[in-house]
Amino acid sequence: MQILKNLYQVGGDVNGITWAGEDAGFNDCNTYVLKTDNGLILFDCGNGETMDQIYNNMKYWNLNPDDIRYCFLTHAHYDHAGGAHILKEQGIEIIALKETSDAVAKGDERCCGYLYHKIFKPVEVDHIVKDGENIEKSGYTFEVMHLPGHTMGCTAYLFRHEDKRIVVSGDVIGTLQVGDFGWDGSIDFNKQIYMESLKRFSKVDSDLMLPGHGLIYFHKPRRRVELVLNSALIQWR
Repeated sequence: MQILKNLYQVGGDVNGITWAGEDAGFNDCNTYVLKTDNGLILFDCGNGETMDQIYNNMKYWNLNPDDIRYCFLTHAHYDHAGGAHILKEQGIEIIALKETSDAVAKGDERCCGYLYHKIFKPVEVDHIVKDGENIEKSGYTFEVMHLPGHTMGCTAYLFRHEDKRIVVSGDVIGTLQVGDFGWDGSIDFNKQIYMESLKRFSKVDSDLMLPGHGLIYFHKPRRRVELVLNSALIQWR
């Protein structure tokens, strides 16, 4: 699905772009592709079992999987990072925060393979980033924003494209159909830390928000974050 020129969603089973065993499920996250003059950049990579579907979706839009250069991980959960070992084997550089890097390297309970009755295959991250860092890849500058709570490694990435400020938010924000927050069953889920992350995120203006599951927010995403913060303040104090 084309979102903007040279920006696509190529995975995600809530809205049927990939299928991972159940209709409109949460077994496979939203995977996004940014096309640049210097190759393709992925944001998250799904559970690994749908990689062929992701690649076929890419090919429909004339995006060659062999041109993937980087994959940014928003966090370590199986539905978001389960396919990272496949990318690694293909020579694609994996980028993540330290907390996420540590989790996927160990493949432990923080990756939540147990939730899907699967074994998470460990993978080493190539480039560890930190909160507040601006990194350049393929001619784009990406701002790293650590927003722990859903997991301790939850990360948003902000960049400019087509004169818009875009944020890839992972599971920090829930979709309107299924609640406000990322799943609260994570081993390292923490309500109080999550609330502080929402306070911080609610001060960020963007033009387009690409979440980990479900709906893309095309109109004033900050309003959605403020609504979620309000829910947290009501429910979690």
